[in-house]
Amino acid sequence: MGTPALAQDAADYSAHGPGEARPQEIPASNFAKRSEFSFTRLSPDGRAIALHVDTRLGKFLAVLDASDHSLQRRYTLNESDDVEWIRWAGNTKLLVSLSKTGDWFGEEARFTRLLLIDMSAGTVELLGNDEPVIEGDDVIFVAEDGSYALVSVQHDIRDYPSVYRYELVAGGKRIRVQDSRPGVWSWHADSNGVVRLGTGWRRGRLRVYYRSGLGEDMRLIEKIRHHELEDKYWDIAQIVSGSDTGHVLHEGPSGRVGLYLFDFSTREPIEQIYEHPEHDIDAVLFRDGRPVGAYFTDERDRAHWLDPEYAATYARLERSLAEEQIWVISRAEDDSRMLVWAGGEADPGAIYNYDVVGKRMDLLAELRPEIDIGLLAAPRPIAYTARDGTTIKGYLTLPRGRKAVGLPLIIQPHGGPYGIRDKLDYDDQVQLLVNRGYAVLQPNYRGSGGYGQVFYGLGVGQIGRAMQDDLDDAMDWAVAKGIADPSRVCVVGASYGGYAALWAVIRNPERYRCAASFAGVTDWELILKYDRRFFSRDASRAWRARIEGEDAFDLDAVSPYRHAESLTRPVLVAQGKKDDRVPWSQFRKFTRAARDAPVQPVELVFEDEGHSFNEPENAQKWFEELTAFLAEHNPPD
Repeated sequence: MGTPALAQDAADYSAHGPGEARPQEIPASNFAKRSEFSFTRLSPDGRAIALHVDTRLGKFLAVLDASDHSLQRRYTLNESDDVEWIRWAGNTKLLVSLSKTGDWFGEEARFTRLLLIDMSAGTVELLGNDEPVIEGDDVIFVAEDGSYALVSVQHDIRDYPSVYRYELVAGGKRIRVQDSRPGVWSWHADSNGVVRLGTGWRRGRLRVYYRSGLGEDMRLIEKIRHHELEDKYWDIAQIVSGSDTGHVLHEGPSGRVGLYLFDFSTREPIEQIYEHPEHDIDAVLFRDGRPVGAYFTDERDRAHWLDPEYAATYARLERSLAEEQIWVISRAEDDSRMLVWAGGEADPGAIYNYDVVGKRMDLLAELRPEIDIGLLAAPRPIAYTARDGTTIKGYLTLPRGRKAVGLPLIIQPHGGPYGIRDKLDYDDQVQLLVNRGYAVLQPNYRGSGGYGQVFYGLGVGQIGRAMQDDLDDAMDWAVAKGIADPSRVCVVGASYGGYAALWAVIRNPERYRCAASFAGVTDWELILKYDRRFFSRDASRAWRARIEGEDAFDLDAVSPYRHAESLTRPVLVAQGKKDDRVPWSQFRKFTRAARDAPVQPVELVFEDEGHSFNEPENAQKWFEELTAFLAEHNPPD
């Protein structure tokens, strides 16, 4: 699979044949409908599949026979609990991360905890503290036989995490094996289950604690100031047992992040294992203590296989499944069976149960079972030059059955904003809007991830300013190409993208006909105060510095609620009341401030939703309200 070329001329964007009929309208409910299955995981022996099932009748964990998908066991969950992940501990036990929102010093926060299911003993038990904590599910090691696990967990909500050894049996002992250290949130163990390294922020420095092995004291080996961190980038991937070496992601002489063999005692690279010639390495896959694959992103997620057997497996899968992307999401220890996801930017994909020995591929779940993928449109990578000369990349998806000339345009900025990016992935909302007749443009504005530290740094202190200019310049590019009608452009987004949508019509009402925001930030000072509960004091300062930049500009100047009374364009604002990322107060402040505006915002409230949709019915309502709002204020025809 090669890297897609960047189209340069308007004619290049007409992906479908001339005279093609417009596809039939796909109901919003089809985009909202999810597979009932999620978090599918294959047991180490390949005989069972564990997964989370969410139906109208309730949520539960299921264990299926891998040979025929028959239900073997079922465990009911509380409706208030959300599943974050599922992990096998041996062949008969499951560890499940559960989360729920709760009160944290008068604010809503999401707390996590661990559930242990011992199928052979027939027991189900919550592990950890009775007092809820934010960091309660960080499993850093699981014994191969499932007898115990190491968990980095807070003693209470005011403490940094310590590491405990949990016996994975009902009523099992819990022994603290590593005390907390001020500022340390991340602990790492080697493949023998020895806690070897901890990192975290304290007094403006990133602190690194290390020991060579069991019985030695954890010692502070380096303190890195925040402004030095850019030159010392590293991320721990793995520690080799019985040695001071391991693998890290490290910024090399080229300025790109590669995979290195590292000496933790001296914090010096020993050998470069792999570096991509153009892109940073995002993550590494290990098998039996050795790296077998390095992941990176160009226009879509990709892997460079360091192991020829992995390369051969994926080559076979690509011959069998005609999809843009194929990933093994879980496999048996002996590789006799695998769970495989296959899909693409115009295909939400499906999960297959691959019997390697029997050479059989069975469908396990379709991720959007109600959608006819033959009606979807493929996004294409684009690039344009911002007003200061910066190259901005993004993705354009065009409606089928229409000429790519003078189209109504939706600009859809991603959330985050920093370190996040859009890529060639399936997106329900993009496909919904394109199916309705809109062109959709997703710019990876400055500060987005995946384009190197220099591009990331261009976004520091530029919220509402140069980052917003990049969205305006995206519109100008599409208009200059003849693709978009300049009088029919709206901005739609969620989270930071929701902020950018609101700010677009407030800052530049002459450009945009309307905006729609889901869970958008409206008051930057308030959100920074709210975010402090997730960070240490020093990390909170670093986050504020990233938002404000060197000139520490007045955040009220770019906060939509401060200017809501000047709103002159139609706006749809939506929010979940249980949102613990962008709290309900952000929505309330904006809508109250806009009461005297020349144009009143349209309000949409979800009583039982958070920062994203858990219930298909609510996602459907958002989609229907959004398309109705756009049809009224920026009709596609």
